[in-house]
Amino acid sequence: MAARNSRVLHRSLRETPPLAIGGEGAWLIARDGRRVLDASGGAAVSCLGHQHPRVLDAIARQASKLAYAHTAFFSSEPAEELADLLVGHEPGGLACAYFVSGGSEAIEAGIKLARQYFIERGEAQRRHFIARRQSYHGNTLGALAAGGNAWRREPYAPLLSSAFSHVTPAFAYHERRDSETDADFVARLAAELEAEFQRLGPETVAAFIAEPVVGATAGCVPAPEGYFRRVREICDRHGALLVLDEVMCGMGRTGTTHAWEQEGVAPDIQAIAKGLGGGYQPIGAMLARGELVETIRQGSGAFQHGHTYLAHPLACAAALEVQRVIHDENLLDQVRERGKQLERRLTERFGNHRHVGDIRGRGLFQAIELVADRATKAPFDPALKLHQKIKAAALAEGLACYPGGGTVDGRSGDHVLLAPPYIATHDDIDIIVDRLGAAVDTALQSINQ
Repeated sequence: MAARNSRVLHRSLRETPPLAIGGEGAWLIARDGRRVLDASGGAAVSCLGHQHPRVLDAIARQASKLAYAHTAFFSSEPAEELADLLVGHEPGGLACAYFVSGGSEAIEAGIKLARQYFIERGEAQRRHFIARRQSYHGNTLGALAAGGNAWRREPYAPLLSSAFSHVTPAFAYHERRDSETDADFVARLAAELEAEFQRLGPETVAAFIAEPVVGATAGCVPAPEGYFRRVREICDRHGALLVLDEVMCGMGRTGTTHAWEQEGVAPDIQAIAKGLGGGYQPIGAMLARGELVETIRQGSGAFQHGHTYLAHPLACAAALEVQRVIHDENLLDQVRERGKQLERRLTERFGNHRHVGDIRGRGLFQAIELVADRATKAPFDPALKLHQKIKAAALAEGLACYPGGGTVDGRSGDHVLLAPPYIATHDDIDIIVDRLGAAVDTALQSINQ
């Protein structure tokens, strides 16, 4: 289809992407017949791959009974069952689920719940939220203000709330000093967070917001050991909430259902989305501790927020079946096993590559960072758009990956994120790394490196 004939407002207004007409497991099929290995699940979305028969059947069954009912009048069976599955056992104290249509909506709901909770506790002065630079929490205005993605924020800066401030990310590759151990680095970050509480006034801070493993903005960045325990201690000491954004890294992506399980902490509020429904329907969720919800229940009696498509029956039915498949097929074990293979193969292929400075991530959530000079960690000139060249070269190789720019500071730096489906086979992982290697070398040759 020629660009001038498309009435869709595509991400690029200068070219129309190829049409995908089918999917089969880990593969996407283009209209021209090409089969493309979906190595990033879109944006870490397609955790079960494409056209899983159980999920398709679940959607069809629900559609035949009830497609939609507004939540001001009714609940639905799949919404109730999905909530029971997610928080019926109250993991980490999370006891209630609020179903929305995506990650940005989940973060917006979390921000609003935190604010309303403190109002109803008689602490209306708690109006500040602390987050981190080089983070991403969504594209709606509240979520964008919470995030620290400089490139995404810049055009809308005059519209973003001053209620949000940002501290240094737990990004060891770039932020840890040569003289520091991991423990030293964590101590410095904790001291900076404490200082930000003091600058704002500890009694005015509502919450700290962070991704346990930073996603697309920085490329699969896990925090050093002990970081989130220190953050939890600071929040608890000052009476602030901990909001964890697991929209990209959660629901099994790192090898446990929740990424926070590997940190020794639990959040007061959590946002989930992509791996919740696997792309079969648009869905996200905010999970909240029972104490927060009970405070509002005993106060005003209603969460002052809402959307038309809350707890959509088809979306909840799809997500419910996705989660059942993950359980029934023991796919978290698969994520851990294939994740080890992916890390090993990336290290073999890129560990000594002169332009790959870092290989990082957890489970089936891994990234490589491209550098002009390994010794200095100097990034490539952003004008070269290296990450975009890698994306194009990979697609030509039959591989869909998720490259990103602005890795270091929102302007400079290039990385490639991989998030294969949990059903990926041993051979799929090998193909992903082989094709990515070819794409990286092709892209580097095109800029004469």
